[in-house]
Amino acid sequence: MKKYALLPFNFTQIDGKDVLINELGDMIIAEEGTAQKIVNRTLNDEELYKTLVAKFFISEQLLPPLIDIYAARLRMKKGFMDDKTALHIFVLTLRCNQNCTYCQATSREENAAKCSMSIDDMVNAVKLMFKSPSKHLTMEFQGGEPSLEYELIKTGITKAEEINVAEKRKITYVLCTNCRNLSDELLQLCLKYNVQISTSLDGPDFIHNQNRGKADSYQKTIAGIAKARKILGNDAVAALMTTSELSLNYPKEIVDEYIKQGFNGMFLRALNPYGLASENENWQKYNDRFIAFYKTALDYIIELNKHGTFFREEYATIILRKILTPYTTGFVDLQSPAGIVNSVLIYNYDGYVYASDESRMLAEKGNFTFRLGKISDKYEDIVSGKKVRKISEIWSNEVLAGCSNCVVRVYCGADPVRNHSTQGDMYGFRPTSFFCKKIRQ
Repeated sequence: MKKYALLPFNFTQIDGKDVLINELGDMIIAEEGTAQKIVNRTLNDEELYKTLVAKFFISEQLLPPLIDIYAARLRMKKGFMDDKTALHIFVLTLRCNQNCTYCQATSREENAAKCSMSIDDMVNAVKLMFKSPSKHLTMEFQGGEPSLEYELIKTGITKAEEINVAEKRKITYVLCTNCRNLSDELLQLCLKYNVQISTSLDGPDFIHNQNRGKADSYQKTIAGIAKARKILGNDAVAALMTTSELSLNYPKEIVDEYIKQGFNGMFLRALNPYGLASENENWQKYNDRFIAFYKTALDYIIELNKHGTFFREEYATIILRKILTPYTTGFVDLQSPAGIVNSVLIYNYDGYVYASDESRMLAEKGNFTFRLGKISDKYEDIVSGKKVRKISEIWSNEVLAGCSNCVVRVYCGADPVRNHSTQGDMYGFRPTSFFCKKIRQ
């Protein structure tokens, strides 16, 4: 066998096979012991040798002849960094017209006072958003229930449109709503500015109603989805589910509900340890059950597709895109460097800017670790201040212990906020991290 140099790759064993993954995300599954043979230069399989060279696991020269192609593919994998901070989330209010059992946003009663963004802060936040150098801006309205604050939504969109006459950015508007009370006025505003609706549907009526804390929640949500589709079009409405402890018992029924309601995909989303959900007494049990739930639901979705029903699970789609294509996904939870700040900023109802959606959820529990500054501050002071510089030391999984040598690192991301919330420090400890366990399984 020819002499060759090793290019960076990690490996592990799964079900008696060696799994090798390089920096570009290329994967090779080979017989057990293959990795050792590659390292020891005792490989005697000509076809495998050619594959290893072609996929940049080894090089017949110290510097691969096709190094420019290697560099271009690696640059494409990290392309989200070129987009700068593209996602800007405006948390309009904590007021809400539901009572979700697992509320992660620490929402308050519908008539609560002093928990909504001021008009001045909305205007200043929009101005701050345009300080981002990103050519494509996504302006997402969240809560609580943002549809309760029509004037704030209208102000935010019209101000963005006014500024954009000169800026000429591509703007996407997203309204995250439970669809419980979508007014005609609001939907006409959405129609005028092509606002996308992102709603929540946890499954069949008995699951959704219990999770959402009101007996008519399912009925109201389904009616709201139908109304939004009629005015905005089917493609303008997407849905997310959150897996409560009740949901864990009904993976197939939840999938069936999404198909029944005319969706062609869903995101099987676990509870996150924020807000009321952080009070779960046995996270380990929930995490183990969620993985079993996810596998059952995904197997069911695969079978549906085999029999002619096109339906995708979005988390699996993201991972497969990372494995099978050279492209980035834009999914902030699986980015390295981390999505916080680099890809997303939060303009909160309280007048402050946070590093991520989860960061502002921590703030409601009195934890301001990821509060970056005020909406009235300079953009440079927010995204390049001392706090961000400190976080940046640990937001790339390429340099983290337990990550740097992990076989699935290139498909994963760094999440300092979740580490801080669940493990007490931003660095995190991989052996007991559910985030790690989920992606490895």
